[in-house]
Amino acid sequence: MLPKLLDPRPYFAGLPDPRRETRNKLHPLQDILMIVLCAVLSGVEDWVGMEAFAEEKEAWLRGFLYLPNGIPSHDTLSDVLGRIDPVAFRAAFTAWATAALPGLAGEHVCVDGKTVRGSRDGKNPAVHLVSAFAGQARWVLAQQAVAEKSNEITAIPDLLTLLDLHGAVVSIDAMGCQKAIAQAIVAGGADYVLALKDNHPTLCEDVQRWLDTEVTCGRLPIQETIEKDHGRIEIRRYALSSQIDWLEAKPDWAGLQAVGRVESIRIIGDQTSTACRYFLCSFSDRDRFAATVRMHWGIENQQHWVLDVQFGEDACRTRNDHSAENLALIRRVALNMLRHNGPPRDSIRRRKLRAALNDDYRLRLLLGQPSPATT
Repeated sequence: MLPKLLDPRPYFAGLPDPRRETRNKLHPLQDILMIVLCAVLSGVEDWVGMEAFAEEKEAWLRGFLYLPNGIPSHDTLSDVLGRIDPVAFRAAFTAWATAALPGLAGEHVCVDGKTVRGSRDGKNPAVHLVSAFAGQARWVLAQQAVAEKSNEITAIPDLLTLLDLHGAVVSIDAMGCQKAIAQAIVAGGADYVLALKDNHPTLCEDVQRWLDTEVTCGRLPIQETIEKDHGRIEIRRYALSSQIDWLEAKPDWAGLQAVGRVESIRIIGDQTSTACRYFLCSFSDRDRFAATVRMHWGIENQQHWVLDVQFGEDACRTRNDHSAENLALIRRVALNMLRHNGPPRDSIRRRKLRAALNDDYRLRLLLGQPSPATT
């Protein structure tokens, strides 16, 4: 069993305050951050609602915050959160998110991008976020914002430098299948499984032809899984070949040990569809390869989908300064807390409802303990 996530206040205490020291600076930065976080934990998705939440819970908030001038207005909450340095904020988040883990050795780290669609306006594209997600621990480890999806290629190495990846296995979709990214993962002491598509057309064609021939001729052992759900049958067949000395591109990919193939067969009623995906892999264990590919989609199901459905991330129209990125990071703090500091049998929706109604429960989610440390 994983330990509870820790009190985030010490990790965010060192964040530089973006405001000037004037008499109009009425509210400590820590108070603003914690008010927003408590509101998001309780299912509040907009700035006006956050102010109303804090006004209703002022007596409770005073148990662990200063609030020297009462509750900040919704404009203050929005303005200050939008001006916090996102680089410092995400570094503090990663320090907090990884502090409760014994280490990433043996962990599966999924890396994938997600667009915050509501942040798009007439002049600027929507904010695109790249996240690292611990598949077994099921919590968000790090986040990096980029202007467009195509910039994931440069963002992923920066994201990985935030983590001690020694002993982990990192899985990334085709956008991250880059030689520099493979080199960064291997240099960090980790393994990788990289999806291979037409962004490397010659390599993809060579790997596809080799693996398809080997599987068709029965020269590769196959691992098959069958899943049945809601009238749908999913059959997946995994094959991995370490006989790749013939591959001309092998020396260009750090740590490359094998190439893999996953054949997916979907049966819905009388309709059957088949697709094959191909991968570069830094190890030759087929069972580990199959488990990594299966688990990679956890970042879609357990992070991206939950953030959109339970936290309204795609619908959020916050756009000013860094507010879209920084509020997205607060949501990931809240998701981690709801998932790991709450009772395991409750759904995320039920935990948010409990947090809205029950002060003691909210405090347990927030601090990982039944009572607050004194301020």
